[in-house]
Amino acid sequence: MSVEQVTESVDELRWSKSSYSGSGGGDCVEVAADPGAVYVRDSKVAGGGPVLRVGRSEWTAFVTLARG
Repeated sequence: MSVEQVTESVDELRWSKSSYSGSGGGDCVEVAADPGAVYVRDSKVAGGGPVLRVGRSEWTAFVTLARG
């Protein structure tokens, strides 16, 4: 798996937002995880926007690079 858009419901996932995200809105993403993947969505359209499913190894590589 690499990255794909999810078409099934993800309402049962536990979503979280970075503590660096302020309460004033802005550009934020939310993430959730299950044993096989990490899910990413735009926090501004959390209930109806697109959701991406990212493989765990791809997510780990992304976070490693983002930390610098």
